[in-house]
Amino acid sequence: METLNYKVLSETGYNGYILKDAPVKVMQFGEGNFLRAFVDYFYDIANEKAGYNGKVKLVQPIGNFPQMADWINEQEGLYTLYLRGSEKGQKVDAKRVISCVSDCVCPYIDGKWDEVLALARSEDLETVVSNTTEAGIAYTQGDSAFDQVPPNSFPAKLTRVLYERYKAFNGAADKGLVILSCELIDNNGKELKKCCNNYAKDWNLEAEFIDWMNNANTFCSTLVDRIVPGRIRDPKELAAMEEANGYHDQVLDVGEVFGVWVIEGPAGLEDKLPFKKAGVNVMVVPDVTPYKKRKVRILNGAHTGFVLGAYLAGFDIVRDCMHNDTVRGFMNKMLHEEIIPTLPLDKKDLEEFASAVEDRFNNPFVNHELMSISLNSTSKWKARNMPSFLAYIEEQKQLPKCLTMSLAAYIAFYSNDIQERTADGLICKRPAGNTYKIQDDAWALDFYYAHKDDTDAQLVHAVLTNTQMWDQDLTRIEGLEAAVLADLELIRTQGAEAAYKSCL
Repeated sequence: METLNYKVLSETGYNGYILKDAPVKVMQFGEGNFLRAFVDYFYDIANEKAGYNGKVKLVQPIGNFPQMADWINEQEGLYTLYLRGSEKGQKVDAKRVISCVSDCVCPYIDGKWDEVLALARSEDLETVVSNTTEAGIAYTQGDSAFDQVPPNSFPAKLTRVLYERYKAFNGAADKGLVILSCELIDNNGKELKKCCNNYAKDWNLEAEFIDWMNNANTFCSTLVDRIVPGRIRDPKELAAMEEANGYHDQVLDVGEVFGVWVIEGPAGLEDKLPFKKAGVNVMVVPDVTPYKKRKVRILNGAHTGFVLGAYLAGFDIVRDCMHNDTVRGFMNKMLHEEIIPTLPLDKKDLEEFASAVEDRFNNPFVNHELMSISLNSTSKWKARNMPSFLAYIEEQKQLPKCLTMSLAAYIAFYSNDIQERTADGLICKRPAGNTYKIQDDAWALDFYYAHKDDTDAQLVHAVLTNTQMWDQDLTRIEGLEAAVLADLELIRTQGAEAAYKSCL
């Protein structure tokens, strides 16, 4: 079977949107599955729906897998993207051939860094996008030299690119770029800008350039949200897909249907970028913080809020939980009645986001295991659920039933018939009889193992008064200790599903 390229695609009779020739307007640091299923998808739609007429050049930020560039270039930038999942309860399996990518360059190969610098000098270039992992936005003094080919870190590379552009256009204020940082750290754009300034000072670059870098360019922090499994792991399924497509695709990509990109930027940026006109789920806002809070409290908070009790109730994957009226009802009541009222965004927006969560958890293509979600649940509950829990009490002057039960379920999961403390976990036994391994910080596992012979009342008191866990003594919240103890005893005696049902 022939490998995908423009000629092969044409011969298959593919009738979807394809853009073969257009100027490169985007430099993208990162060639991985996520950016290609997320950012490049949005640019591809913008070409089709908004007449953007722009290509994206991919730059590998690290040199450990140069073969990826070869594969992308062999396919002339084309690849197949499947967006799969559930929308409004209906199964979705949508295929699109992405044609917005021009090529991919590995700058660690002789002469290839010159390609990157040549693009920096281009009149057509408008935007830099990056996702270089959480470790990618980092500054280490002396780790890169100005004339190094290429500089080590991503911020050093970007600083060198910006300097090349500054010199090429004599510091023209209208030649600055929009820089969209997609790394999964807080204030990613601000942190990237800080690193670039450090490199500029290390290299003794002129003050005029530093001023241009900071004022002519727009460094944007962004929030990205799409689960990207990235590939088909079943060889038979992959073979059937390629047979249906009529070509071999070395960089085929898979993402979930849901996707939202929130960009923090100044007024006017939304009209400068092509996404609003294209009608995709990309928004420019003055502050990304409330949207990050929305994601953490609703999406992540839902996971942490129900999975531990659901596992004790006998469930193994998220999708099956969505097919159970009690567990799904518990999650939705927690989201809609206890978490959403505490958040600062438009209520309609929050309700729609929460409704999409049920669809995302019901994805028929992803077997998301509850035990994988359970990793580090102590810190997760504190970060994801505790803020909603405390805010609800502050505003409503009463305990939230579901979140209180969720806290009891956390305690139950970490203490259910403890068997042993191993080097890397705590072994407990499920009500069904099989053992499971809890993985968390050593101090948290040591705590539960030390309290394995406690009565339920002693354990609840020890957990709630543990200031290392919660940064406060939770027994000071009126009625909480008695409520958590009652919920824990209900889980122990009647099972977690019955306990969840008591909240409905």
